[in-house]
Amino acid sequence: MPRRLSSIAPDWWDYTTLDLELVAEVARLRPRDFPRLSRPGFRVVLYDTLEDFYVAEALEYVDAWRQSTPDNPVGICGPIGPTEQLPLVARIVNALRFDVRAGHFWGMDEWCIEGREVPVTHPLSFERADRELCFDRIERRLRMPDAHLHFPQADTTAYRSTWDAGIRCAVMQGGQGDVKHWAFNDPLPRRGRHRQEPPPPAEYRRLATRVVDLHPLTIAQNARTSGGGNIALVPTQAITVGPVETWKADKVSIWHAGNHDNPFGQRLTAYMISKRIVDTAVPMSLLAGHPNVQFNYYRGGIGACGVEMH
Repeated sequence: MPRRLSSIAPDWWDYTTLDLELVAEVARLRPRDFPRLSRPGFRVVLYDTLEDFYVAEALEYVDAWRQSTPDNPVGICGPIGPTEQLPLVARIVNALRFDVRAGHFWGMDEWCIEGREVPVTHPLSFERADRELCFDRIERRLRMPDAHLHFPQADTTAYRSTWDAGIRCAVMQGGQGDVKHWAFNDPLPRRGRHRQEPPPPAEYRRLATRVVDLHPLTIAQNARTSGGGNIALVPTQAITVGPVETWKADKVSIWHAGNHDNPFGQRLTAYMISKRIVDTAVPMSLLAGHPNVQFNYYRGGIGACGVEMH
């Protein structure tokens, strides 16, 4: 039986093409059901306050850098959405006088315009946000050198090489977008051999850091969360870390504060990963195949899937 067309963008794959029985099952999940989705290789953790949530996220940076030495370098791959953890990372490092010069950091993604990564002067630049919110706030005598900060560029050669340069990625952090991506691993367009069915998981898993066209829902979301709703400000292409690099991380840690995806989306991906339901129309579901994944939720941001008119 043919897959449903997307309710959002008929020329694309996305979660609205899923079987409606799965959709209904997911919508029935209550917050108290979430911990029961944990299984070996997948852990669900709930936090009662935003303070606890973001401090725990910041401490993943500190723990990764704590393991790093000049002879055995260790790093973390981090997101822009969310960003609230970034100033906390700098505050913790400075308060503890913690020398992180041996640590490494990979940016997950960056915007791309006319075949080039945006400059740090661009108002939406992810590198700019990482530097201004975190690294520029770390005392210079404690801060890692620029050579240890790895930001993706349109020519992905140098960035990709750092993943095979003997630096261990202790954790890849991420948020979850409306289209159920991590980084900018969006669903693919319905074209060519993928017109009738989304690409098989094994094919999607072979994707490395690359320039991607963005699903319309991703563009709208980033306008909402970062641009005051100004969709014209948001580029339609980006550079993203891929599944190839993701599977080189010891752990994948996803943080749901309730700002970047809605109540249904926060349920959907956890359910699919828990039940090992993998479908590339929901890219986050591919993490069902990673050996160490943790979903972190702010309990107050989970919300409900009931109908409520506003």
